[in-house]
Amino acid sequence: MRTFENLDEFAAAAGEHLGFGGWHEITQEEIGLFADATGDHQWIHLDLEKAAAGPFGAPVAHGYLTLSLIPLLVRDVYTVRGLRMAVNYGLNKVRFPTPVVVGSRVRAGVELVEVTAAAQGSQSVARVTVEIDGNPKPACVAETVTLLIT
Repeated sequence: MRTFENLDEFAAAAGEHLGFGGWHEITQEEIGLFADATGDHQWIHLDLEKAAAGPFGAPVAHGYLTLSLIPLLVRDVYTVRGLRMAVNYGLNKVRFPTPVVVGSRVRAGVELVEVTAAAQGSQSVARVTVEIDGNPKPACVAETVTLLIT
């Protein structure tokens, strides 16, 4: 965990890789719960037999499930002291280069792209790369935008 004492110290780290979070295993139960929450019940996620014979050899996580795990995957990478709160402001760009097969372990690496002034504090842009254990290609690369309120 990298700790920044204040927003100025955090902003000074722009351009740096801040580190990696811990590994998280993608389970079939998690995929099923996400399917129920979103209504996306496509067979590549839920039909174990059909998915085993499909293009990925097993069920795969929804791309948006992988994306939605970013807060979990980065929570142990860094913290900024002195904030009242940090609010998800959006995304600039998202790609899913490689599907995440059930049973895979994923983790996130975070690069701080920039920190700029905003009305209630600052806005940060971070490039989050979700890696798959043992796979050279990432599962997801996303530019997250966060409003940092002081």
